[in-house]
Amino acid sequence: MSAYAERRWLGLYTEGTPSGIVPEHGTLLEMFRASLERGPGTEAIRYFDGVLTLADLDEASDALALALADRGFARGDRLAVYVQNNPAFVVGLLAAWKAGGSAVAVNPMNKAREVTYLLADSGATALLCLDELHESVTAGVVASGDTRVGTVVTCSARDWQTRDDPRLFASPDGRAAADAARDAGTLDLLTLVEENAGRTPEPHPPEPDDVAVLTYTSGTTGVPKGAMNTHAGMVFNTCTYRDWMGLTSADSVLGVAPLFHITGLIGHLTLALLLPCPLVLAHRFHPEVMLDALREHRPTFTVGAITVFISLSTTPGARREDFSSLRVVYSGGAPVAPAVTARLREATGMFVHNCYGLTETNSPSHMVPLYADAPVDPASGALSVGVPVFDTFVRIVDDDGREVPVGDAGEIATSGPQVVPGYWGKPEATAESLPGGELRTGDVGFMDEQGWFYLVDRKKDMINAAGYKVWPREVEDVLYGHPAVREAAVVGVPDEYRGETVKAFVSLNSPDGQGAEGAGGGEPVTEDALIAYCKERMAAYKYPRSVVFLDDLPKTSTGKILRRQLRAGTRENDQPA
Repeated sequence: MSAYAERRWLGLYTEGTPSGIVPEHGTLLEMFRASLERGPGTEAIRYFDGVLTLADLDEASDALALALADRGFARGDRLAVYVQNNPAFVVGLLAAWKAGGSAVAVNPMNKAREVTYLLADSGATALLCLDELHESVTAGVVASGDTRVGTVVTCSARDWQTRDDPRLFASPDGRAAADAARDAGTLDLLTLVEENAGRTPEPHPPEPDDVAVLTYTSGTTGVPKGAMNTHAGMVFNTCTYRDWMGLTSADSVLGVAPLFHITGLIGHLTLALLLPCPLVLAHRFHPEVMLDALREHRPTFTVGAITVFISLSTTPGARREDFSSLRVVYSGGAPVAPAVTARLREATGMFVHNCYGLTETNSPSHMVPLYADAPVDPASGALSVGVPVFDTFVRIVDDDGREVPVGDAGEIATSGPQVVPGYWGKPEATAESLPGGELRTGDVGFMDEQGWFYLVDRKKDMINAAGYKVWPREVEDVLYGHPAVREAAVVGVPDEYRGETVKAFVSLNSPDGQGAEGAGGGEPVTEDALIAYCKERMAAYKYPRSVVFLDDLPKTSTGKILRRQLRAGTRENDQPA
């Protein structure tokens, strides 16, 4: 029996934690209705000064489901949801399921070309979007005839609240912007809720294996692919969050991650509906607004990218007591440097646990057991991403799919109830990435003798410097150890002699570049100083040969640092004339 088949990681589970779970619900709609029956008046969403109960969500989603059905939306159809972290996102998902269909989660940062592709690829026949996005993007997309969308419902970010925070809802002159003029060919969500009050749609209960939400991959290795997140898979990982962390209806969830992303979708939205408990939303991530939400609503749980917590902790005016209500905090989406978690714990008191997963695993496949200290690999300096969660089996394999010895690096291959069955309309991509139902993640990692797993890096991000492999995150972890460094990203750049060499991009905690106390004595941090810092701490072929200082590093809407954007700009600028 192989070390992986032994599942030695089970010995690291918190005492009393089972190796497997059996979700009590078959579908997300069944899960929602069970919570609704237990307490229709339970607060489901807190949105600035607005509150929606489970009964409010039920009534609003009934109204939208009726409107969709009246306009031809049928079982198996798709509703694209193109909004920010607004109550309308939750209403849209529930309505799609009630109408017998599924939802398509669309990144609100996407532009016309990207939205056209997603709508056409998914075959969505209906669209729910913010009025401002319809005016600037989807009006033209729908009019082009390049998609199947025939029904458009718009909503406002101001719906269900009255505060109109000018930091989020403001025009260039600083005044609260008026709602966008309504297109004559669209429907208004709140109007539909009023018109359909008291009516209920014909029941179209989904099956566990039905697609609940299509979530699109980022497309870094080709065109975006629609991961088919089923009801059963999403329910399973929703229960995983609850049971792994011991969350109850007495908790509340801070929505720092975008709801269109798998972390926000499972770790915020469906989790809050399951418990049930309040989900605190604030339209989009703005550090000052989110700090105010922390102070006002005192949430107890959140999960998000590590850059989110760095941003919150370094926002002017942030105090340690602002974070004191957060009982359980996890971070996923990108590798986390040990120095960062230590710094956050000292500054905020937050014990940030690591977790790991992908769109194709419905959020977590690995988590650090609650209140356990994740170990640091002494060779690479990597902080463990935890252990496989309930009923999840993970192997480390080589390029041919063969298991590698314990401690050796290879591709992380994951199987379990949360893994998607495939990509929408792409059988070849499914066969390549999910052979036999096992997900080949494209991430390089390893398992140690105890059963802890470590993420090294993405296979495609490896730097080949004079024949030596350099993993960017190892260099980044060293940079994060410097007290003046707030964010770091490392990429490979062309080099005539070495083939590739290491280049770092950093943002600093202090805008003027002053070193932190004990690290430079208040002197400005220079490129040479950071290079020397790394040179002292790693092999000669690994340390960066150049460092570029930026005010902020480019990120996705989920908070992941965009190495590919930094790499593309570097290669463009470094090409010989």
